[in-house]
Amino acid sequence: MDISHLGFNLLYLKKFLYFTVTLLTIMNPVAAAAITVSILGAEAEPKEVSRIALKASLTVLIASLLTLFAGDFIFKLFGINLPSLKVIGGLILILLALDMLRGRVSETQHTKEETEEAMEKEDISIVPLAIPILFGPGTLTTLVILKSRNSDPISLMLLIGAVLTSTLITYLILRNSYLLVEVLGITGVKIATRLMGLVVGAIGAEFLIDGVKKLWLS
Repeated sequence: MDISHLGFNLLYLKKFLYFTVTLLTIMNPVAAAAITVSILGAEAEPKEVSRIALKASLTVLIASLLTLFAGDFIFKLFGINLPSLKVIGGLILILLALDMLRGRVSETQHTKEETEEAMEKEDISIVPLAIPILFGPGTLTTLVILKSRNSDPISLMLLIGAVLTSTLITYLILRNSYLLVEVLGITGVKIATRLMGLVVGAIGAEFLIDGVKKLWLS
């Protein structure tokens, strides 16, 4: 086997894994599963949970693909340049990471008032579960930044593949929300959230520093 070809494949595999892990940690479907259980209560039927999981995941998938193909155009329309977006996106991710490290859901994703309102809804799949819990400001800005840094056709295909993979994993986690919470418990969910917070914080710091450097140089 050609060593250069193997190195090329490993490079793109590493990139695909980076995209997927980044999206999953920012979406944080484990915390979303815990929120789903708390809103639906103990008497939710499996069919209802599966329906909510599918609808929420499809909403996240559509929103993610729309962001990939139209997000940068919308920001340019409002005169927002990429370095500025990296700075604000980095700050959002750092705030999100700090809350995750404390083992709680960030108010940049979901507020206490929204939780109380969601308990009165018959269908929580689109609002608040898909938007803004799974697909919030952090996910949106991350997708735009990742696309801007990986604009070649292969990298774009890998990014789309990562979106599909992360939404599929999200669906499976949400569909098995009750089993997951039962197995992990509240402590396990918080530990998983804290571990994801470390990754989100590192990504946010990277975006912030890169954005500040480019704004300074310009």
